[in-house]
Amino acid sequence: MTEPTQTTRKPRVLFLCTGNTARSQMAQALLEKYAGDKYDVMSAGLEPGTLNPLTVKALEEVGVPTDHLAVKPTTPLLQEHFTFVITVCDRAEQNCPIFPHAIYRESWPFEDPAAAQGSEEERLEVFRRVRDEIDEKVQSWVALRA
Repeated sequence: MTEPTQTTRKPRVLFLCTGNTARSQMAQALLEKYAGDKYDVMSAGLEPGTLNPLTVKALEEVGVPTDHLAVKPTTPLLQEHFTFVITVCDRAEQNCPIFPHAIYRESWPFEDPAAAQGSEEERLEVFRRVRDEIDEKVQSWVALRA
């Protein structure tokens, strides 16, 4: 089997967030849901933490697979080629390292659901709202490229 050439490879998308625990994971999973056949999708964090269980719950509630999601640091990805590097939080946008092999860079700032206070149900409501906002953005982004 031969390696795909640059022209036959799917465009690569990297979603960046500070911790890679919620927003970037949601964006990755949702883009995979809507256009995983058209894009090679990843997510990473500037200061990677632990995948938030409420991220998993919010995604699984709407039938989005999460078993493949894993927190990753940005550093090993800096020399990789990406078609799109998309930051999903203001802090990541402000502190984003240069990806010299990225063609496009976009910023989609979303509220940090991990910062939500209150009971688990109250926090889950914030995760759901942010998930829905990301879902809407991903769908409109995919539609623009159809």
